[in-house]
Amino acid sequence: MADRRMFLKSLAGATAGLTLAGSAKAADERDRLGEVLPKRKLGRTNQYVTMLGTGGYHVGWTTERDAQEVIEAALEGGVRFFDTAESYADGTSETRYGKYLTPKYRDLIFLMSKSTGKDAKTVKEHLEGTLRRLKTDHLDLYQVHAISTPEDVDSRIELGVLDVLLKAKDEGKIKYLGFTGHQNPFAHARMLERTKESDIFDTVLMPVNVLDQTYFSFTQNIMPNALERNLGILAIKSLADGRFFANKEQAGWTTDDPLIPNYLSIKEAMHFVWSLPVSVLISGNENATFMREKIALARSFSKLTEEQKSVLIEKVKHIALTGKVEYFKKKEA
Repeated sequence: MADRRMFLKSLAGATAGLTLAGSAKAADERDRLGEVLPKRKLGRTNQYVTMLGTGGYHVGWTTERDAQEVIEAALEGGVRFFDTAESYADGTSETRYGKYLTPKYRDLIFLMSKSTGKDAKTVKEHLEGTLRRLKTDHLDLYQVHAISTPEDVDSRIELGVLDVLLKAKDEGKIKYLGFTGHQNPFAHARMLERTKESDIFDTVLMPVNVLDQTYFSFTQNIMPNALERNLGILAIKSLADGRFFANKEQAGWTTDDPLIPNYLSIKEAMHFVWSLPVSVLISGNENATFMREKIALARSFSKLTEEQKSVLIEKVKHIALTGKVEYFKKKEA
């Protein structure tokens, strides 16, 4: 308990430095659509991004009407960070952004996508398709997507994935570069190690949630190194894919807004993540109601103390140690 409290305390100063100078300015920023959510600095870039981002995976698999309403609710609620990937519903997520988001609002948003490509040729094809579907000539952020093991990282590098991304960046198709993954923190560690000299990345995307602190932790194994490199931290799986259980049917929910029944609320879970040095929490929502709920939680955010965070971690520690809740973590691909 004492060690964990010290670790959380070591991250506290970094969190404080993420917000815009002057909380009133952060809360009162407006654009032509209205009030914008508070923003945080994106690592070493000169960009500030809204603390809440719209997850593109759900935009791809939900109905088209719901996808449109999620996008509209996000914009209306002040979200200006939009995530997607070519692999989400075989490009459907990007196509829907290209239909409902970028034609009118490209100038207001920070837009990111990703490629699962294992070699230079595939990544180049993915990027060209992404730009076409999104109806834009550039991305604010493009990422090496879903790295799974240290060996996977080595293979992608050897097959020219980073080279093709650097070329695309030189051509103005990409502004910033990053990498992602949710299976294995040691894949992330290998990517950081392999790029230590070139230092080409601006962001890293990874699971950040209360349970992660205990089992196969990205927060403990990757976040300190990434922050030392001044990378922007993009948090995903903050609600453990919306369930915190191996299967939704096993949840046995007995309260109105349970995350882990009788242990944690969605508010506590998300405020925990925002109390860490993350630039943006990316949240997937399959309908506008869920999107608006997350926006309200962002607006009500109050930073948790190290003691409060430690208490939440201890509450769910025995669940985390089963290794079944964060089902997406795997020690092998």
